[in-house]
Amino acid sequence: MLESVHERTYSNIMKPEKFSANALAKLFRAKKVATMDELKRTLGTDVDMTVIRKLRELDYRTSYSHGGRYYTLPEIAEFDEKLGLWSFRSVWFSNQGSLLSTAEECVNEAEAGYFASELESLLHVSVKNALGKLAGSGRIVREKIGGKYLYCASEAAQRKEQIRARHVYESEQMQAPLPIGPGIRLVPDELKAAIILFYSLLDEQQKRLYAGLESLKLGHGGDRKMAELLGLDVGTVARGRQQLLAHDVEIERVRKAGAGRPAVEKKRRASSRESKS
Repeated sequence: MLESVHERTYSNIMKPEKFSANALAKLFRAKKVATMDELKRTLGTDVDMTVIRKLRELDYRTSYSHGGRYYTLPEIAEFDEKLGLWSFRSVWFSNQGSLLSTAEECVNEAEAGYFASELESLLHVSVKNALGKLAGSGRIVREKIGGKYLYCASEAAQRKEQIRARHVYESEQMQAPLPIGPGIRLVPDELKAAIILFYSLLDEQQKRLYAGLESLKLGHGGDRKMAELLGLDVGTVARGRQQLLAHDVEIERVRKAGAGRPAVEKKRRASSRESKS
């Protein structure tokens, strides 16, 4: 006698699940990252799609390095706040997922775009093919600067600002006291003290422009870093940076004629008169 529909339904409900996503989560907690072969052995299957279906229940991440052969979970990965990157034993992951998406995000967020060599140093993988695909599909744009291709945002206004910032970096007249290498730039303690001292001597407009200039030198995240260092609003630093890039600066004398410290000779004469009297 054939079993009823209700009996089949009840049987399916009571049948234990053969493959469990919890087994994969337990593996990740123990190892942090795992390969497809390790995941298949954990589930007891030879089918990649079975693993993928279970990974989807866990909102997994694939490495952008090593050809995407490694997997992890967002709850395991300690993505940095600046670029959303995380590495474990030389395996690199990104909050953006794939290398294409990661490279695109980095280029769009860069203060002055990126040369391929700079982005490779930042991401620790070869990016030439990825940048070529992104540029070919119009997701980013490349501009020739000093005989090399600078990769910039696809949005015209942002790209124009990136190119202006790059020219500031490359100019011989604007040699930066801070390193302009790839990645997140750090300000040494000695330089922080010098910056704060010099900043205290400036008037309001000069302070804003100086903060903007140092932000340009720092690159990605520079507005926030200088705002924290100098006790400014991030918007104030951004305004100073934008004024510099747009050459929107009021050129005026800070001191009125006759103000400031008297000439050395005048001071000597005044002192002599006082001693005679």
